[in-house]
Amino acid sequence: MGAKLSGSDEGPISEINIVPFVDIILVVLIIFMVTTPLIMKPSISVNLPDAVSGEQTTPSKFNITITSSGQVMLNGKVSSIKDINERAKEVSSVNPAAQAIISADKAVSHGDVVSVIDAVKSAGIKKFAITIEKN
Repeated sequence: MGAKLSGSDEGPISEINIVPFVDIILVVLIIFMVTTPLIMKPSISVNLPDAVSGEQTTPSKFNITITSSGQVMLNGKVSSIKDINERAKEVSSVNPAAQAIISADKAVSHGDVVSVIDAVKSAGIKKFAITIEKN
């Protein structure tokens, strides 16, 4: 299997060397493994309260987030309590069994959370869940 130095040409090369291809694929795999956790970080930073008695809930398309600065977001977009109420009315008219999931930062006052719950419940969504960090 040594290299021939003579000038005889026996025909075309019939084998493909896949070692460089495997090297490139491994480098790409390592790049994806390193960058995926950076991409998958949540876009809204919320420090959830801790609790032991949390239960799993069904995923919802009506997610409300209250940040530590008091900013209210509906499905990742900045909203007001009035906007949440109107959107909750639309959702409850289409699906009476709809559920809202509320994620509030530890630093948010109790009154802000209650006003969001009130807006959701008065619009017709009777089921809601509060997101926690389970211990």
